[in-house]
Amino acid sequence: MLRNLAFSFVAFSAWLVPSLAFAQIQVDSDLPVYQRVSGVSGTIKSIGSDTMNNMMTLWAEGFQEIYPNVQIEIEGKGSSTAPPALIQGTATFGPMSRPMKANEIDDFEKRYGYKPTAMGTSIDMLAVYVNKDNPIKGLSLPQVDAIFSTNRKGGEKEDVSRWGQLGVGGALAQSPISLYGRNSASGTYALFKEIALFGGDYKPTVKEQPGSSSVVQGVATDKSGIGYSGIGYKTSDVRALPLSVKGEDYVEPTAENADDYPMSRFLYIYVNYRPGSELDPLRREFLKYIFSQQGQKAVVKDGYLPITAELAAEQLNAVGIKQ
Repeated sequence: MLRNLAFSFVAFSAWLVPSLAFAQIQVDSDLPVYQRVSGVSGTIKSIGSDTMNNMMTLWAEGFQEIYPNVQIEIEGKGSSTAPPALIQGTATFGPMSRPMKANEIDDFEKRYGYKPTAMGTSIDMLAVYVNKDNPIKGLSLPQVDAIFSTNRKGGEKEDVSRWGQLGVGGALAQSPISLYGRNSASGTYALFKEIALFGGDYKPTVKEQPGSSSVVQGVATDKSGIGYSGIGYKTSDVRALPLSVKGEDYVEPTAENADDYPMSRFLYIYVNYRPGSELDPLRREFLKYIFSQQGQKAVVKDGYLPITAELAAEQLNAVGIKQ
């Protein structure tokens, strides 16, 4: 289920090709094709989400093909680094894989007198990964909680520390479950804690990784491993498990299931925009590029889901850009 939205969700069925892999998803044909304009120059500095690093890089590369004189720097150490960078004015854009917290918004508003603007750029599914050779069919969120959390707020009576407790047989049954996760600067860490751990605390045995790809790589080389990361980081060496809310039918993290999957989320880019003002040409055109056909094709290339033309227009309108 899509959570913490800054805008309404539009049904996927009208604009996704049913039952196809992510690479075959078509972007909304009503999205505008980006056209070069004059007067665009300068430097863009992006500070924030690790999950969005690859996508920011694809957007930057596409934009620089059109504007080769524009310099773009991307620093992705975690979503929590975006708000202070925007407040201090060291970042042009703040990509985040979670919405800003109330205190982060308050700190920004104290500095500028208005709130930061959140723009939903794309849709991700936070996946639970196991090694490709692990035969487990799926997990409920309470089971995921019992695996990763010390509190078990999801309601499971017993801690889950071995694969056999989850019905896995063979040599893996008695193997201790090896946990991989993100560090506390990550928006992925925060969202997984909120949804999968029901707000509980992580076990101290979770091996915290500096990036999403590191989590997947850890699970790929550890047959007893389990970890969480965005669906865009899936490789052939891991399986993204189907999940259920409480033990009912499992839902696979696929494009056609995005509205029903328990851990779907929007990926945001935050902007320092004074309401009623006009953005400078550099920021204006980079945002128009993100919400164009070219920008949303980059979303699909990175393994995430594009947004509709209607949603794209809403996001641009929030910073005074009319299509």
